Amino acid sequence: MRLLAITLALLIALLQWPLWVGKGSWLRVWQLDNELVAKRAQNERLKERNAALDAEVADLKSGTDAIEERARNELGMIRQDEVFFQVLDRRKPASSPVIASTIASAP
Repeated sequence: MRLLAITLALLIALLQWPLWVGKGSWLRVWQLDNELVAKRAQNERLKERNAALDAEVADLKSGTDAIEERARNELGMIRQDEVFFQVLDRRKPASSPVIASTIASAP
C-alpha cells in the first residue's frame, strides 16, 4: 500500500511538472504578463509623443507662427525691422568663443 501511495504521488508530481516549470508554466505566464504591461505603458508614451509631433507638423504646415518661433529660438533670427537686445547676466562670465580667444591671445 505504501508503494502505491508513493507511485501515485510521483505520478501527480510528474503531471504537474509542466504546469509549474514547462513552456506554458505559471511563472512564464506571469513574466509575459509583466512584459505586456510594460510594453503597453511604453506604447502609450509613444502615442502621446506621436500626437505631439503630429500637432507640431500640422502647425508648421498651416501657419507661419510656428516657423517664425523656430527661426527665433533655434536659429537666432529676427525680423527685418526689429531691434535685438541681449541681456547678459553679470554673475556669469561670458562664455563666447570669440571673447575667450581674444582674452587668451592678449599679451
